[in-house]
Amino acid sequence: MPELPEVQTTVNGLNERIRGLTIADVWTDYNSPFHAGKDSIKDPSYFTYFKKEVTGAKMLGATRVAKNILVRIEKNNKILVILIHMKMTGHLMYGDYDRTDPFNRFIHLVFTFNNGKTLELSDMRKFAKVTLIPNDHLAEGLEKSVHLANIGPDPLDTRFSFSLFKERIGKRQNGRIKTVLMDQSVIAGVGNIYSDEALWRAGLNPEERVKKIPDSLLKKLHNDLKIVLKNGIDFGGDSMSDYRDIDGKRGKFQSQHRAYRKTGETCSKPGCNGIILRKVVGGRSAHFCSAHQKLFKTK
Repeated sequence: MPELPEVQTTVNGLNERIRGLTIADVWTDYNSPFHAGKDSIKDPSYFTYFKKEVTGAKMLGATRVAKNILVRIEKNNKILVILIHMKMTGHLMYGDYDRTDPFNRFIHLVFTFNNGKTLELSDMRKFAKVTLIPNDHLAEGLEKSVHLANIGPDPLDTRFSFSLFKERIGKRQNGRIKTVLMDQSVIAGVGNIYSDEALWRAGLNPEERVKKIPDSLLKKLHNDLKIVLKNGIDFGGDSMSDYRDIDGKRGKFQSQHRAYRKTGETCSKPGCNGIILRKVVGGRSAHFCSAHQKLFKTK
């Protein structure tokens, strides 16, 4: 699933390409009985409404809230927001993207612009969410939208201090640290890849209980989490699996992995002779070093 760095990479690409363009047409082949009556383009009736509202709208730019892409558009002097959550296998591509990559062929949504180019959503497992936040909801604030409810603070926000980090994860004192880091209601945007990498840097076992972690290591984790997320953005996201950027190209953060999917390899931490292990924690795979990420001894 695209995490914060992949979503931010996509947002950056959108802002480079789509600002000022006008939506000329929209197409989709999503049609799911499960979404009947919901505000999702997977419901044909809602898509009819969606298409009418966005056709003719000018693209103002994109921002990110957690793993959600928010595209602001303007039509008839009203501001609307197209919300896109790429979920497990979705990614957006613009214009003459790389069509030779097999992961780019699962096209289920296409925006056509007045310059003749398109913005297309490839979504192999068809889990992505696309909806519209209307003008009257914007007046109440985006945080009031049901689609953005119960989302924790953004770890790359300048206001995400250590005290806030400690307060947020402290809400799950008995939780295992990897599971807590991935809880979107606690902290937004962190998933399997970047939790593994941050915990590796901090020297914390993914199964460690929050209540047992001293402040010194929490401070290190707070800092290391920011570092790996920023690195993820700098390297254009992680394409170990199916994520692709706005040009349909692979990101490069997978070349920076120290733990994620390194099972059986010798740990790359200087002076460490541990082996990277894999274990299921909270229903998700966790990758960690057998030596420098040991559980604290129970007193």
